[in-house]
Amino acid sequence: MKKFYGGIFMNKDKLKKVGILYPVKIEYYKTKEEGKIDVYGIEVVKTEYKKDRISTEEIKINRITEDETEANHILDMLKKNEVTPIVAREVVQDYIRY
Repeated sequence: MKKFYGGIFMNKDKLKKVGILYPVKIEYYKTKEEGKIDVYGIEVVKTEYKKDRISTEEIKINRITEDETEANHILDMLKKNEVTPIVAREVVQDYIRY
């Protein structure tokens, strides 16, 4: 199961600083594998709205935790910090270590 958790458009000023002049949206999803014990994961999807085309990038990280509250906390952290798919796995791994 996959459920939309939240989405944001990245900060325009931050994007301008790195030379990106088009909107970038990031969506965060909570995934759940149902069984004797439910296991939660995340999916992060980035969409770039360039003048000539729209492109997407995504990552799925399965089986992160059995605690839904912890999964929500991870998603909140990713959203607050505008974490994109390219670094999402490393951020989640660092979080889990602590």
